[in-house]
Amino acid sequence: MKTQVIDNTSLHFEHVNWKNELLFWKDEIKTFQKRLEEVVVLWTNKDVLSKVDQFQNNLIIHNRKIAEMLEAIEAHEHNIAQHLKANEDALDINYINNHLKFREELDTERKLYNDLKKRFFLFVSKSL
Repeated sequence: MKTQVIDNTSLHFEHVNWKNELLFWKDEIKTFQKRLEEVVVLWTNKDVLSKVDQFQNNLIIHNRKIAEMLEAIEAHEHNIAQHLKANEDALDINYINNHLKFREELDTERKLYNDLKKRFFLFVSKSL
């Protein structure tokens, strides 16, 4: 059985990529909110406005999740920095397990967010 060594550099690289992706989503959400404001100006139909509310709520939820994930990445990065100060290149198994769990959580969030985007673009294309 081959043992895989996971070092701080690999974890940091993945964190940087995740952080960039999350920050991109955060910027996208600002754009989506502006598009929803445009829909509100054009429509008085209660069904359309109800969908706008649903999307706004979903965007708020995703924004909160993004903030939580960014905080988790920062906390993990802080832990990595502490290990580097102590000249330790490997983290303990709990941090590795947390990292792997976070990776799965991000994959799930990515799927949910992409689904939201598809539904959002369909809605906006019909509403504007």
